[in-house]
Amino acid sequence: MPVADFLRNMLSPRSANKFLFILSPPYCGSTLLHELLSTSQNISVNNSDGTREGQGLPGVREIMFDHDRRWDESLDFDWNFIKKEWMKYWDTSRQVLLEKSPPNLIRTRSIRKHFKPAWFIVLHRNPYAHCESLIRREKYSVEKSADFAVRCLYHQKKNLESLKHTLRLSYEELTDDPEKSAGRIREFLPELRDIRIKEVFQSHNFKNQHLQITNMNAEKLRLLTPENLGQIRTILTSHREILSYFGYDLLP
Repeated sequence: MPVADFLRNMLSPRSANKFLFILSPPYCGSTLLHELLSTSQNISVNNSDGTREGQGLPGVREIMFDHDRRWDESLDFDWNFIKKEWMKYWDTSRQVLLEKSPPNLIRTRSIRKHFKPAWFIVLHRNPYAHCESLIRREKYSVEKSADFAVRCLYHQKKNLESLKHTLRLSYEELTDDPEKSAGRIREFLPELRDIRIKEVFQSHNFKNQHLQITNMNAEKLRLLTPENLGQIRTILTSHREILSYFGYDLLP
């Protein structure tokens, strides 16, 4: 960050800032959403590189990312320290300070205590498509991917029911009707009234291409074998209620 921006951060009043957290499992559209939100002149991001996650920044990476307990619910962090580090990257002259790191969705109790006032966009995706990404990119077994996808849905339901200032948004809504999704975001946070849909977004996808906003679920489902689909269905069958809560069905 340039010296002038750093000094402005240190000197600008912060009482008017709002903290905005994208709560999303990995591979559910959070990078695309982050890029969309970043088109607003009233928003500042703490990380604009790669997957745009605050957990990957120097100073906090060792605490938040470089270990295998990122998704351990019994582990919490020194959020006072993390907040101080993130403040070095946010431009507090902007009204909204944006952060997205997937494991944040299991630590919202601590986040809302240390970041005030906090707003949350709760993002979710069809669990079958989510599983395909976890299998291919994280090398999860089918069983582990389905268990993880379901676990994330339960956490997101809890977040929606326990947090104030939340907007529920699905990957499907975001990609099928981006203009409508942008309108919902503008209503949720009027400070972001200038967000705009760009021609091409650079967020990562399994094609490794810069694309227009596109729903990739159907193509991802075609990458799953009939055996994969059957195994996922077997696990999801025990969780029909949480699937129904988010508007998803079991595939035949």
